[in-house]
This record gives sequence, structure tokens and C-alpha cells, in this order.
Amino acid sequence: MKYEMVIGLEIHVELGTKSKIFCSCSTQFGNKPNTNVCPVCLGMPGVLPVLNEKVAEYAVKAGLSLNCEIAKFSKLDRKNYFYPDLPKAYQVSQYDLPLCIGGYLDVSVGEETTRVGITRIHIEEDAGKLVHTQDGTLIDYNRCGVPLIEIVTEPDIRSAEQAVEFAKSVRNILLYAKVSDCKMQEGSMRFDVNLSVREQGAKQFGTRTEMKNLSSFKMLQKAIEYEYARQVKAVKNGERIIQQTRRWDETNNVSVVLRSKENAHDYRYFPEPDLLPVVLNDEVINSIKTSMPEMPKEKKQRYISQLSLSEYDAGVLTANSQLCEFYENILKEFNDAKTAANWVIVELMALINKSDTSIEEIKITASSMAQLLNFIKDGKISGKMAKDVLLEMFETGSSEDEIVKSKGLSQISDAGELEKIIDEILKNNQASVNDYHLGKKQAMGFLVGQVMRATKGAANPQSVNEILNKKLNN
Repeated sequence: MKYEMVIGLEIHVELGTKSKIFCSCSTQFGNKPNTNVCPVCLGMPGVLPVLNEKVAEYAVKAGLSLNCEIAKFSKLDRKNYFYPDLPKAYQVSQYDLPLCIGGYLDVSVGEETTRVGITRIHIEEDAGKLVHTQDGTLIDYNRCGVPLIEIVTEPDIRSAEQAVEFAKSVRNILLYAKVSDCKMQEGSMRFDVNLSVREQGAKQFGTRTEMKNLSSFKMLQKAIEYEYARQVKAVKNGERIIQQTRRWDETNNVSVVLRSKENAHDYRYFPEPDLLPVVLNDEVINSIKTSMPEMPKEKKQRYISQLSLSEYDAGVLTANSQLCEFYENILKEFNDAKTAANWVIVELMALINKSDTSIEEIKITASSMAQLLNFIKDGKISGKMAKDVLLEMFETGSSEDEIVKSKGLSQISDAGELEKIIDEILKNNQASVNDYHLGKKQAMGFLVGQVMRATKGAANPQSVNEILNKKLNN
């Protein structure tokens, strides 16, 4: 009997506002514990929250970028539960009237494309952070009240690969929309996985479990694969799957029970009495829509039509917002779009992939790479030299100019200097000169090679070929 997995994702994304959702406290990451706090986000009695207007604007942008309908009327609700990192003993969220509804995203794995429905996107406040030590558990409330959106999908995902691809696509789109930095290492993007299994071809869903707070794509993939295998094994053994919340133990690569899974009624939702509903009109929504940055699909088409890039090159560059930004910053100082694309996609990406790093983490700046390409264009160094320089730039973070000067890599393009070297080569290789005159054109390649050898690769190949052709044919 074959079993298929049924997955729905809940993606929590911290919005990139400078202040929290209901107060003016900073959202700056990494500050000293419990310094970005005030009576409002600490839940002191008698305080009154005020909704940060930017939170609603960023959430609308997220909804528009993920093909959602924007609700003109939505409200905030209290989600009641007690946990030490939640000082008020309730979380302000949205229940039955969220801000964004009914979106979708098309996800491709191999040759198969699947449309994953988005049930809703709602705004809410983040909780604090528990820090576990040998001496006990500490609480940092700096994150309390940091604005979140929660993106809830339909149960349309059928594999770990689809789930990861969907999560990557969402991250890329939100980065393009400039609503979050999506730094998973800082907790700005976290995944909850609702997963069940059923017999292949069955219509009814199985009992689902939820795995919370997965903080990387690798963790997301591993957790889904493990939980699927665990549930299939249990079903085959005649065991009953229990609806529960689990956490991923990254050390042992297993999912561990946290608690029985809550239902909506367990949270005793009711409208937040201290906050007004969020009311938007067409004018506001259209204003936000017109302020949206250029998104991946439009950017890809512009690269093809205006920059004359191939569909493949345009697709690779726009599939990652940081890579795309890096490429566009190169074009500010280097005006050959196709050459720049080749160097980014082929040479730079090879170094990134080999080192298992990312475009955000590299030591090379776009400006430095642009100058390296200008060196080639101006004949200062050869393409082969440039690859060696790029490697050292990647490994050390040194500038292209420093490396070229320190290694004496400047290309010889001076015609007078090259003619002296070529005259000597022709004098010492008369047999090859005779072969060339007898029609053996491969002799030219040999002579070019001798010049490059004599100059230790520093001669400008184009100039060498031009001078050799002139001398041999005269």
C-alpha cells in the first residue's frame, strides 16, 4: 500500500518596520535582552495599544505580491493562551476576518508545476524568546510585539521538495516586495508544518500533526521527511495517529511531542476591545499597489526585452532577489548587461555553490566586480587573469585593484612592446613561420602560445593575434 503526504504550511514572517506593532519600541535585532520593551509590549495593566500603520501597509504588500484579495474590513482578536514568553497571557492576532484572503503561488519541482492555494494572511504580534541554560530558563521580551504576518496555505503540498520550493518562493517574493529581511538565522522567517498521510488515491484527510518553529529550508525538508516516515510506520502498524503539536529536535533529527494539538475554540478568540478594526478603501489599496517594487515576473520580462538576456539568464538572475540586486548594482558601473550576466551566473555562482554559501554572505561587492569587468573591457587584464583575481577576491575580500597590483597581473597591450616580443618569437621559430606560409594555419596557434608563454600570460590575446597576422601576411 502506498501513502501520500498532505501538507499545509504556516509561515511566520517578521515585518521590516522600525517600531513594534502596537507601540514605539524598536524592532532592532540583537540588542541587550529586555531593553526594547515598554509597558505596552510587556502587557502592563491599563495600557492602550495603537496599531502601527506601516504594519497594515506591509501586510497588504505581502498579500498583493502573493495574489491575495485585500479585505476592506478586518479586525484584531485576542488569542488566549498562557505561556511564559507571552506576558499578557494572550496574543493579539486575527481570527475570522483576516487582512488578506484567497491567494496562490505556482510552484515548480522538476517538470511538474503545482498551484498552492493561500487561505489567508493575517497580522499578529510576536511572542518573546525563551533562552535555556544549565541554570534554568531565561526570558527575553525584546521580540514581544514585533509585527508578524502569518501566511496560511491550503493542504495542497504533496512532498518535502514542494514545501521547500514554496517556502523559498515566498521568501524571494517578500524580499522583492521589501516587507521583511526574511533572515531565518535571526528568526525573521519561521515555518510550521501541518502534515498527515493517507492511502494513495484516498479523498479523506488523515489526522494531522503540527511541527512548529522550523527555522531553515534544510530543517523544513528533514522534518517533513521524518514525520511522513513516522506516520506511515505507525499506520502500517495499526496505530492511531494523535492530533498533536511537535517540535523538531535538530540534534537527533527526530520530531518530539510538545502537547496535544489545540483547536480554534481552545484559544477562546474574541474581538480585541482596545483596537479599532482595520478599514481600507479602494484609494488606499490602489496607492499601496502603485508603490509596489518591480516583482520577479516583470523584472524577468524587462531583462529579456530591454537587456537582451536569454530567458534562462533572466530566470536565474531574478530567481533570487539578492542576486538580482547584486547584478543590477554591477550594471550601475559596467554597461555590458550580457557580459555581466555571464560572469555572475557562471563564474560567481560557481564559487558560491562550491563554498556552500549565499550571495548575502560573500566578501565581493558589486562595485568591485564591476571594476574587474571594466579591467577586462579596457584591456588591463585578460579574462583568464580575471578569473584568478575573482577567486582571490572571493576568498580574501581584497579589491580587484589591490590583487592586480600585488601580483603584477596588468595585461600588456602596448603595441610597441608586443612587437618587440613577437619579432623575437618569429626569429626563433622560423620553421613555424614557414609552415604558416605553406598553409598550415595551426602554426598561428603555436606562435600565439609562444608569445603568451614569453609574457607569462600577460599579453593581450587580441593584440597578439592582430600583430602576428600583420607580420606573417606581409
